[in-house]
Amino acid sequence: MNDSSDQTRPLGPRIEVLVVDDQPDALRLLERALTDAGLSVRMAASGEAALEAVRAHCPDAVLLDVQMDGINGFETCAQIRLMHEDLPIVFTTGLDETEDIVRGFEVGGTDYVTKPVSAPVVVARLMAHTRVWRMMRATREAVQALEVPMLAADAGRLLWLNRAARTLLQTCLPGVTLTDDAPLPAALQGLLQEGAEGESIQIELGGMALQVDPVSEAGSTLRVVSLAVMGRAAPTATAAPPAASRLTARETEVLLWVARGKTNRDIAEILGMSPRTVNKHLEHVFEKLGVETRTAAAAAAQRLQLGV
Repeated sequence: MNDSSDQTRPLGPRIEVLVVDDQPDALRLLERALTDAGLSVRMAASGEAALEAVRAHCPDAVLLDVQMDGINGFETCAQIRLMHEDLPIVFTTGLDETEDIVRGFEVGGTDYVTKPVSAPVVVARLMAHTRVWRMMRATREAVQALEVPMLAADAGRLLWLNRAARTLLQTCLPGVTLTDDAPLPAALQGLLQEGAEGESIQIELGGMALQVDPVSEAGSTLRVVSLAVMGRAAPTATAAPPAASRLTARETEVLLWVARGKTNRDIAEILGMSPRTVNKHLEHVFEKLGVETRTAAAAAAQRLQLGV
């Protein structure tokens, strides 16, 4: 039967583990066991030393003792999480109380093993968590490198967005603050809308027309979307501009023929009225539109979309 260290020897890239324990004997035992299993080991004899080590060079995983003098394992884990949100952190602990186990997960622990530790179990767990972490890191780096803007939100919180999405959204809304794992700004809530049967939707954002394409499954609180710029947002149409609504039917007819280049005499013949009446209607048109010339009135007719 094969030796346990051969069974757990990593097959992929060498895993680097930071082992943290304030007991020298425990450190030496863990170092020997993990090194024999083919892992690369760095050591820290305190929580403070562990934080400095992680700041200097991020390992693939952290094996962290809970009970230490100075900064204990829970506090050390919480501070590491501020630097690396998904780095595998496995606690080694003699505590088996439920509240201690729960606290470990609350501060960001990935897993735990109880003392006295079993080297094969520790190695197997470190390898499993590291494999998942490397896949997540590679996926995140690939998404960040995409030229397609993408973001993810869950229950109204912005989980992450790639560089292309950050650039696009800050162009649309220069004052918006975009922070991972924080509430999605109110101005961006439209990105969370769902189309019928998971179809794309179009929204207006900062004068820009955007197409929002769903990536995640429809109906889930998790919303992963990609964005595409469709162009400038179209102006909001109104049923009847205020200036046009103030014109009578006759005044509108007179304005239409003015816009078509007809003289007062021509308009009089077309509409069957005297040139004086046409002129009277035109005076009212000028007043209501706030213009002083026939040219300005013709331009107003085009702006008001009166069928010119």
